[in-house]
Amino acid sequence: MRTDKKWKIIGICALLLACLPGCKMGDTEVVVNSNAMENEVFKIEEEVCTLPQARVILTNYQNMYATMYDIDLWELDAGDNDLETYVKDLTISRLAQIMAMDFLAKDKEISLTKEEKDKVRKAAETYYDSLNDAEKDYMKVKRSDIEKLYARYGLANKLYTFLTQGVNDEVSDEEARVMQAYQIFVSEEEKAGEVARQLEEGADFLTVANLYNEALETEVYFGKNDVAKQVAKKAFALETDQVSGKIKADDGYYFIKCVNHYDQEKTDGNKVVILENRRKEAFDDVYQDFLEELPSEFNEKVWEKVNVEINEDVKTDNFFQVYEKYCNW
Repeated sequence: MRTDKKWKIIGICALLLACLPGCKMGDTEVVVNSNAMENEVFKIEEEVCTLPQARVILTNYQNMYATMYDIDLWELDAGDNDLETYVKDLTISRLAQIMAMDFLAKDKEISLTKEEKDKVRKAAETYYDSLNDAEKDYMKVKRSDIEKLYARYGLANKLYTFLTQGVNDEVSDEEARVMQAYQIFVSEEEKAGEVARQLEEGADFLTVANLYNEALETEVYFGKNDVAKQVAKKAFALETDQVSGKIKADDGYYFIKCVNHYDQEKTDGNKVVILENRRKEAFDDVYQDFLEELPSEFNEKVWEKVNVEINEDVKTDNFFQVYEKYCNW
């Protein structure tokens, strides 16, 4: 069962929601090109992503994570890979996605207008001028690199808007409803029977939870799509302060006490999530088919040599904020 963490800000712009894993583009492996130049990270058809361009996104992701959590992320592990590997993979995935979207935009005869190109140039000037000498030297970046990146992101954004313009944007309160609850989860039927007995005899829910709950958290927020169907059916029929009986699910047994059957703020946030999921599905229907025929090359040797370095003078993290200010059409 998911917790309150889901309801934090979901991203800087909608097109960044679709994450491509590792060095893949959809279901198509990126082909390694041993003849690529030392400054080329990857190529799609004849369009190249250079090392300075990739470093801009890598550096911004690095500093955004550090600012967000205010800890030394690079000393922690993220599953099987450390966070350096994660951020490097994320960088290539995002950039490959954006470039592929631009090819699809051209296929759909979508392009930037003169006004939009002017905004791209202004954004590039603003971001480049915000960099100090250490940051420019670290990323080896020129203003033209920034302008190219913003143009790619802007065109991808136009494509995303075009492909999702027919999506139904009406999300009902009931569909998006988020409730606040206390939960008790146990994996064994015998324990579930004991929990049920104590609750039926009037024991305090939180006291029983402290004794038996195997879940990481007792207090949770969730929508209908965040829990098993069996749990959602019983939980969302509860009113505030009501307690469910034993609910059998695939992974064990749940008991739910409704604290607030309708959290307005989190319901509003869930509407945004549901709508973006609808848009992503509409986008993916077209995008994934297009990827199957798109040739691409990845210069693995160049990218392997790139390290995420900690430099107190390299703090830039506003690339996407500048994009939102000038290029969010």
